[in-house]
Amino acid sequence: MTELEATTFDSFLHAAIAEDVGGGDITTDSVVPTSASATADVIVRDEGVLAGLAVALRAFAIVEPRIDRDLRIQDGTRVGAGTTVARLSGPARGILTAERVALNLLGRLSGIATLTRSYVDEISGSKAKIADTRKTTPGLRSLERYAVRAGGGVNHRFGLHDAVLIKDNHLAADGGVGEAVARSRTGAPGGPVIEVECDTLQQVTEALAAGVDAVLLDNMNEATIARAVKLAAGRAVVEASGGINLRTVRGVAATGVDVISVGALTHGAVSLDVALDFVLR
Repeated sequence: MTELEATTFDSFLHAAIAEDVGGGDITTDSVVPTSASATADVIVRDEGVLAGLAVALRAFAIVEPRIDRDLRIQDGTRVGAGTTVARLSGPARGILTAERVALNLLGRLSGIATLTRSYVDEISGSKAKIADTRKTTPGLRSLERYAVRAGGGVNHRFGLHDAVLIKDNHLAADGGVGEAVARSRTGAPGGPVIEVECDTLQQVTEALAAGVDAVLLDNMNEATIARAVKLAAGRAVVEASGGINLRTVRGVAATGVDVISVGALTHGAVSLDVALDFVLR
């Protein structure tokens, strides 16, 4: 897992804080004295896998640079309910103003990491890897992909620019697998990965004949997936996708696929419950 440089996301955090604070935190500014100091523990109330702690807590430094942040748990760590993952100390107003942005982000990313770890654990012992998809929150893709890695998963292509994935709508517009693959080699120079989404074994055969790097088996049952794996025989990466959940993922992994992509890792994750235990000094 590659650690994130928290300051990389300052522009995003500034925008998120501006969205929440607007013209000012009128409640905190009215109630809390300017001179007040506080300590606050960031506590995870659910069992789960931590992700995005440094980036999330960077929000406190943006609101108030004098806030000290003591991060106590590394991303990717499974934590129990009630675990204190960080302690903050400094001006009370800044802690309260940045609280919601920081906790929302930490809870969101940790929820993704936790769900990803559930899938990874479910297929333990198989050769398959759990991957994300492009079904991410607009503007949060880098962070959500990081959370998937924190949970033990791997990342699919980042976007439309870094790999070719010929899907059913592309084939409908082009007329055939072989022709679409040939055109992608001409139209996307530089040797990007070429993958074809296949609905049938016939398409798998055509894609393999065209020399693709990977085939994506879309919404196939386990028996058909197993047959596709045999057809590929190591000539291309075999990816399964479409409607796979925690009840079915182990059976899919047992077919011998290399990758199982699950959009729900990012669009279906439930945020971890994260709280701030705040005490005025």
